[in-house]
This record gives sequence, structure tokens and C-alpha cells, in this order.
Amino acid sequence: MSRGALAAALVPAAVALVILGVGAGFLWGDLDPREREAIGAVLTPARIGLLVLFGLALVTVLAVLGHRLFARLAAPARRLAEDVRVIAQSNAAHRVAPSGAAELRVLASAVNELAEVRSALAADVAATVADANARVEAERSRLAALIAELDQSVLVCNREGRILLYNAAAQRILGGGDASLLGLGRSVFGIVDRNLILHAVEAMERQLERREREGTYFVTATGDGRLLRVQAAPVPEQAATGADVSGLAGYVLLLVDVTESVDAEAKRVALFQRLVEGTRAGLASIRAASENLAAHPEMEEGQRTRFAGIIQEEAVRLSDLLHATTADASERLKVRWPLEEMRGEDLLTLARSRIERRVGQVTKLESVDPELWLRVDSFSLAQGLGYLARRLQEEFAVREVRFRLLPAGGHAQLDMLWRGAPLASETAFAWQNEPFTLGGEDSPLTLAQVIERHGGETWYQRDLPAQLAYFRLLLPLAEGRRGNRGRGETSSRPEFYDFDLFRRSAASEALDERPLADLEYTVFDTETTGLNPAEGDEIIAIGAVRILNGRVLGGETFESLVDPQRSLPEASVAVHGITRDMLAGQPPIDAVLPRFRRFAEDTVLVGHNAAFDMRFLQLKEAQTGVRFEQPVLDTLLLSAVAHPEQGSHSLEEIAGRLGVNVVGRHTALGDALVTAEVFLRLVPVLSEHGIRTLGEARAAAEKTYYARLKY
Repeated sequence: MSRGALAAALVPAAVALVILGVGAGFLWGDLDPREREAIGAVLTPARIGLLVLFGLALVTVLAVLGHRLFARLAAPARRLAEDVRVIAQSNAAHRVAPSGAAELRVLASAVNELAEVRSALAADVAATVADANARVEAERSRLAALIAELDQSVLVCNREGRILLYNAAAQRILGGGDASLLGLGRSVFGIVDRNLILHAVEAMERQLERREREGTYFVTATGDGRLLRVQAAPVPEQAATGADVSGLAGYVLLLVDVTESVDAEAKRVALFQRLVEGTRAGLASIRAASENLAAHPEMEEGQRTRFAGIIQEEAVRLSDLLHATTADASERLKVRWPLEEMRGEDLLTLARSRIERRVGQVTKLESVDPELWLRVDSFSLAQGLGYLARRLQEEFAVREVRFRLLPAGGHAQLDMLWRGAPLASETAFAWQNEPFTLGGEDSPLTLAQVIERHGGETWYQRDLPAQLAYFRLLLPLAEGRRGNRGRGETSSRPEFYDFDLFRRSAASEALDERPLADLEYTVFDTETTGLNPAEGDEIIAIGAVRILNGRVLGGETFESLVDPQRSLPEASVAVHGITRDMLAGQPPIDAVLPRFRRFAEDTVLVGHNAAFDMRFLQLKEAQTGVRFEQPVLDTLLLSAVAHPEQGSHSLEEIAGRLGVNVVGRHTALGDALVTAEVFLRLVPVLSEHGIRTLGEARAAAEKTYYARLKY
């Protein structure tokens, strides 16, 4: 019984006892001695006992009535308190049902009104937070897109050196076509020397202590011998007040490949030294000879002829040296500007702007394919076109030039057209082979050299019926994306379990307690010459993709064909579409597997019917020295755990059940991408079955029927 209920029962009884006692006291005091004696004679012990029992019965009745009255009055108040707790702690949409006394009904209405206000405020706060999150996400997306498009190589790392963001330029400069060197969540220490990074981190921390954010610079060498100039900029960690910084949260690395520039600088210095050394002796000889001629006018004719010969010989030698040096400088200048992919229309926009500003000539577009993409050195081409326009204006008074850009076979055909007097062939040839001069810019390059660098051609031509003349330039097209290889539609690949997926290792035991959602994965697949690795079948392709933070990293993939160094059965070609010609010149398995191991290190391997692929890898351990020790998960087994009543667990069937679009089937990378999406959709289904960690997933897979099959 609660304290309130006990009080409600005892208070009426106590009041009754007090009233009886007081009443008896007053009555006893008003009696005279004879009346008291008479009453004493009447109140025998037995009668007193009956009176006490009657008093106790009366007190009990009063206590029960008091308790019932209290319960009727207190129950609505208790329900109100409970409803308020539900609103405050569990369900903001819950409302109080008014009951009880009028005062409690009023209080319940006030509570409901307060709850409505609270819900409205909570909805406003949620909308504001959602809007803020959307803006932050949009800013992050814009930042990521901006960094992705930068030509500058960018890496963003946290304080521990884990890579948080990188762009395609960084992948090109660091990956070298091998994505195993770079990836989200990987350590930057595998790319840049740890000591250099730690030294830069110390320098940036000292700068932050001085309220400076200048960053630091250093030069490092890559594994293939290239030199990188690295600028490290700090990312400060905001203090709790938001008014200052409290330390280094991470850093941004900007990388520039300076190998060519360092080599070019060394060659320029050597060129200058050669020119100086080569001219010093010659000029000294010329000076001595000329001084002798001036000082001795009476010199004999033979001696004078000898000194004149020295002057002529040294002058010719210096002229040849200067010509060779100029040609060498011109060759070096030709490779200074890299070829870049750009729309042909944009190239013409740049050239027209240059001609109109520097030459003052009218330019127009006659016919341009807007979808045409070129791979060109836009600066030198714009220089060359501007140079031609100036010569036409100065020597032939041409006031307007037009441009036409269309595809022509495997090239783009760029025409610069004008109306007016035709050029002589000798003049056109001379213009194509003279160095550029335009608006104060002098260049040793010629139009012929620029076009040669592009692997194209140029010539002058006339269109007599249209009374037009034009220079035609053939330029390279940007490489299109390769289409998918031909693929078969079916596979008889067996469910293979000679290889023990469930073996215990230090790597697997260290990860077994971690949730599936927190792990990093490498999802992989192989294509083979056949289905019997023990009988000599070989891997001909490996494809893989990484998963990090529940996301398939489509930009971090591994794909390589492999020369099996044996014949390729036509039956297997019908499945995967890989022909003998495609494998010619590809690296052997002992060159590919070390690269794949680097790509997959520190991750959990995932495959569909993974034991088939792992058997091939296992049989190559002795030959290659490459061993895969990390744990392995198989989507075939995990599907049997998640959907035990389903009759088929082929990759196509699982993908169909889970709503995964199957693209690129029967290519190694295509199957790896599909398997990755399937695995991500299996993880929450497994969680509903109580399977949340790697160890639980491995244990559950080991108990499936498929895991007990041996082939």
C-alpha cells in the first residue's frame, strides 16, 4: 500500500478515535460520583471488551471508506503523471485523455496544449536541422566535385594519416595505374615517407600554436623514381567555443610531379654552360685575330689571310653552335605544354578571342560539331592560328577569317578559311615553317612543329568554285571510352568448397568481434580458362572493388587481364568473351597477384562462390609467394543464411531478390561490382537474424548446407 493510501485509511480512523475520546471525556466529566459509580458497575470487563471491539470495527470501516475515496480521487492524477512522462520520454505525439475532477481535466487540457507547442517547436527544429544538414551535404558534394575536377593533385588526411578524400589527379600521379597504392581509409604513409609526413605535422602544429596557417613544403621520391613537390596545409580542429582552434585535425597535401621540370632545369643549365664554354674560346680567337689585324695594318697578305680565316672559321663554328642550341631549345619547348582533352568548340572560342583581341580581325564559325572532343595543346594551337591570321591581315589585307571543325575518319578536320587573293605555295610553306610572332610574343615553335607534336598534318588548299582559300589542320580526337567486351550469358561454374573458407588466422580472429558495418571489404571475382584448377586451368582476369563505410567505391577498382601461358578453350571464350588476342602481351599471374594483394590488404575478402576463386589463388601460393591470410565472406553462403527457404542462390537470383541491377555479368570487374551491391543489401537482412559481427557471419555461413558440400 502506498503512503498516500495508508494515510487516507488511517486519518479517518484517527479522527473517529479522537472524537470518541473527546466525547467520552466530556460525558465523564459531567457525571456526579454516584452516576460514575453506577456506570462503573455496569461496565464490566466483558462489556468494555465489546466496546473496544466495536470501536475497532468502526475504525476499520472508516479506514476502508477513506482508502476507496482516496483511490477514486488519486487514480486520474496518477494517469495524468504517467501520460506526461510518455509525452516527455517516449512519444511526443501522445495526448492526455481528460478524466477525474474538474481541476484535473483543466490540467490535462493545459498539458495537451503544452505538448502541441512542444511538437510544433520540435518539428521546426527538425526542419531547421534537416535544412542545415542538406546545405552541409550540398557544400560537401560541391567541394568533392570541385576537388575531383582540379588538375592539381589533392589528398586530404586526418591526424593519423588516413586518407579521407583524393581526386583523379592524385590517383594518376600516385597510382600509376595501380589503385592499390591509394584509397579511402588507407594510410598515406604507404605513399609518402612517414618521417617526412611527421616532420610536416610537427611544423604545422607549431604554426597553429603561433596562430599561423602557412603550411610547409617538402620533396619526396616515389617508388618508381619520380620526384614530387608536396605542400602540406593544416586543417585546424575548432575549439569548443568555436572562437579559436585547439589543434590539428588533419591536413591537405597538394602534390606536383617535378621530375620533368627538374630534369628540364638541369638540361637548361647544361645547355647554357655548353653555349658559354663553346663561345668563350671562339670569341677569344676572333678577338685576338681582329686585334692583330687592327694593330698591324702593314701585315703581310698571307698572314692577314690566315687571321681572316681564323675569324671566318670561328664565326661559322659559333653560328653552328648557336643554331644547334636554338634547335635544342625549340625541341624542349615543344614538349613543355601537355596535350589536354577539350571540346573542339572551346578551342575555337579561345583562338577566336585571341585573334580578335591581338589582331583586330573579325572571326566567325561556319560549321562546328559541338560534340567533337580533341586532345590538343590549346595554347600553341591558338598561337599558331593567331599567327596565320596576322600574316593574312598584314600581307593580304584579309579582314575576316572563318573556322570549320568536323570529324574526318579518326581525326578532327579544322579549317581556317578566308576570301581574297590566293597564296603562293611557297608562301604557305614558309608560313608553316616560320617561328610564331604575335602581339609581342616570340616563340621558336612553328606551325609544322606544333602539328607534328599532335601527330597530325597541315596543308594549304583552295576551293576555286567557292572562291575560298584555307589552311587545313588534322588534329587527334580524344580517346572514347572502351565498350564492354562481348560476354556469354551463362556459366556452369561449380559451387566449389575444397578450399577451407573458415580457417582461423590471427587476422580473422582480430576482426571477428567487429560489426559487419564497420569493416572494410575487397569484393573480387576471377575469370578462368576452365573449372578445374587442379587439372591445369588458370586465371585469365581478376577484378575487384572496395567497400568502405557501407559504400561501394566505384572509383577504387582493380582490373587486370592475365596471360595464362596455356591454350584458351573456345567453351570458356563463349562464357567470358576474353579471346587469346586480348591476352597476348598481358602480365603473367606472378606479376598480377602481388598487385592484387596490395590492393586487398587490411580488408575482408568477399566473393560469390568465393571458394572457387580462392582455390585458384591457393594453388598459386608456391609459384608466386603470395598468400591471402585475411578472412573471407561468401555471398552464396550468406544468402543461404538470410533466405534459407529459397531454392537458388546464384548471383542472378540473389540480385533479383534484393533489387540489384546486374550489369557486366561474366566479366571479373562486372561480377565484383554486382557482388558488392548484393553484399551490402545482405548485411541488414543478416542483422535481422541476429548476425551483426564478422565472427557471427562466419559461424553462420559455416553451418549452411552449401558449406558442407565437397567437390
